[in-house]
Amino acid sequence: MRLSRLLLTLVLLLSSLSTATAAELRAAVAANFLGTLQTLVATYEAETGHRINLSAGSSGALYAQIVNGAPFDLFFSADVQRAEALVNDGLALEDSRFTYAIGIPVLWSSKPDFLEAPETVLSSGNYRHLSITDPRTAPYGVAAQQILEHLGIWDTLNQQRRVIRAQTITQVYAQVASGAADLGFVALAQLQDGEGNMPGSHWIPPAEWFDPIAQQAVILKRARNKAVAQDFMDWLQGEQATRMIEAAGYTTP
Repeated sequence: MRLSRLLLTLVLLLSSLSTATAAELRAAVAANFLGTLQTLVATYEAETGHRINLSAGSSGALYAQIVNGAPFDLFFSADVQRAEALVNDGLALEDSRFTYAIGIPVLWSSKPDFLEAPETVLSSGNYRHLSITDPRTAPYGVAAQQILEHLGIWDTLNQQRRVIRAQTITQVYAQVASGAADLGFVALAQLQDGEGNMPGSHWIPPAEWFDPIAQQAVILKRARNKAVAQDFMDWLQGEQATRMIEAAGYTTP
């Protein structure tokens, strides 16, 4: 009886110690990387016991929230500029900034075979609306604009009011999937499943048509547990996480 009580006490003590050492962090993440980061976080949490809560949005909107005091510990931007700006603003740790993924924009239609001749389809105007993220707040929107400018149709599409500007790339996906837009520029990671299959039809534009979408992350100076935050960032740069990021539809540095 005394031994059973001793064992129970030991179990409770170990449990309380485990709970006491587990940390909980909040991460702001660009919408294109949300699904991938959810998978990564689940693996990290299972290995460490720490918890990371995610909030997604456009990089510009999340940056504004952080500048205005939002209590995030980590920021995963879809570009270099906003991560760098937080360092320059004195809100993020300079040594923590790194490129965690390089995004791949994809023109997508939910209709099979619709994009067999993508440049012809875009130039012909044989569609009602094309959805992109707002270039003012989202790097994938910047890339979409650059691609359309390369094809010489950006101004025409705007004059014809065919371009829909969504707040996030998740909204772009939803608009194309629902048929509200015939076409949209999304991230490759949003489309492909674990075996590389993709619904509808798609086209990956030549990389030289747009600026590289280097996506960077930082630890914010207000992070509640900087040691755990750094541990997670280090883990993300390890071999296991890198393989997972690449399998999701990104390239890595």
